[in-house]
Amino acid sequence: MKKVILATVIGCVVFSMGAVAQPNTDKIVIAHRGASGYLPEHTLPAKALAYGMKPDYIEQDVVMTKDDKLVVLHDHYLDRVTNVATLFPDRARKDGRYYAIDFTLAEIKQLSVTEGFNIKEGKQVQGFSERFPIWKSHFTVPTFEEEIEMIQGLNKTLGYDIGLYPEIKAPWFHRHEGKDISKAVLTVLKQYGYTDKNSNIYLQTFDFNELKRINDQLMPAMGMDLNLVQLMAETGWNETMVYDKSGKAHAYSYDWMFKPGGMKTLSQYADGIGPWKPMIVKDSSTLGHIELTDMVKNAHANGMVVHPYTFRADKDRIPAYVKDYNGMLEVFYNQADVDGVFTDFPDKAVHFLQQQSLSKKH
Repeated sequence: MKKVILATVIGCVVFSMGAVAQPNTDKIVIAHRGASGYLPEHTLPAKALAYGMKPDYIEQDVVMTKDDKLVVLHDHYLDRVTNVATLFPDRARKDGRYYAIDFTLAEIKQLSVTEGFNIKEGKQVQGFSERFPIWKSHFTVPTFEEEIEMIQGLNKTLGYDIGLYPEIKAPWFHRHEGKDISKAVLTVLKQYGYTDKNSNIYLQTFDFNELKRINDQLMPAMGMDLNLVQLMAETGWNETMVYDKSGKAHAYSYDWMFKPGGMKTLSQYADGIGPWKPMIVKDSSTLGHIELTDMVKNAHANGMVVHPYTFRADKDRIPAYVKDYNGMLEVFYNQADVDGVFTDFPDKAVHFLQQQSLSKKH
C-alpha cells in the first residue's frame, strides 16, 4: 500500500509541476516535516509530495529507538501521531507518554501513523481539522536512512538537487538516557556523503550545548564540517532541559541569545539561526504597520542566515498583521529580509518566490 501511495504522489505532483525551474533567488523554502499541510507529517508520502513541489530543503526530525536506530519523528514520543497506545497500552511512562526510546525499530514499524491529534475528554481530536483526515489510508514511521535514500534517489532520477535539513531532537534527553544521538546522526550523514559545508545540508538543534559539542568536538573528530543552525525557543517552553547533579531537569535559558552580543556568540558555532516568527516580526504589528526586531539584521551582521518557523496557510494560523499566507511571506522575505522559511505548504512558498522572480525580470 505504501509503495502505491508513494508512486502516486510522486507521479502526480512531478507531472503537474512539469519542468518548472526553481526560483532564481537566494531565498529558500524548507519543507517543514515534508508537505505536512497535505499529508501526515514525516511520512515518506509527505516527503515525496514535498519533493515534487521542489523546495530547496526537506526537513527530518530525528529521534532514537531502544535498539539505537534513527527514526524520523517530530516528538521523541509516539502517542501524538501513532496508534501506540492501542498496540502497546502498557508501555507508557509515568507521564503518560510513549517514548520512542523505549521501543525497538521492529516495534515502531508495527505502528500506523496519522495526522497529529490530541486527547480531549477521552476522544482523539485532530490538531488541524482541515488537513488530511485521521486514520485514513496507511502510513508508517520511516528510518532516517530510508528518507535519505528516497531523497537522494529522486535527486538522481529527476535531476534536482534538493537538500536535507535534519534536526537532532532533544539530544539532552537522549544523552540522559545513555544514547549519543548526535554522534549517531553524524555517522549516518557521513555514510551518505554529507561531510562539509559544500554538502547540501543544514543540521539543526535547539540544544546550544549540544550544537557547541557538535561543532567543537564531534565534527572535527569525524573529519566533518557541516552547516549548523541554532534553533531558538522561549525559555518557558522547556524545549531544552539541563540536568543538575541530583538528576533533576531544569529549563535551559535562551535569554542570552536575545541580548546584545548573543548573535556574535552564536556565530562562533552556527552558520544560521532558526527563530520563531514573533522573534522577528512583533505580535504588536498591525495591517500596514509592521514592527521588526533587530534579529535578522544582527544575524546577518554576524554572517548567519535566518530561517524562521513555521509558516502555515491554515485559516487560524495567519497573523492579524497580514491578510493571507502570501502576505505573510511578503513581510518575512521582503520586509524582514529572512533567507528562508520553514513551511507546511512548500508549494505555496515556492510559487510565491517564482512569481516574485518573474516580476523582477519583467
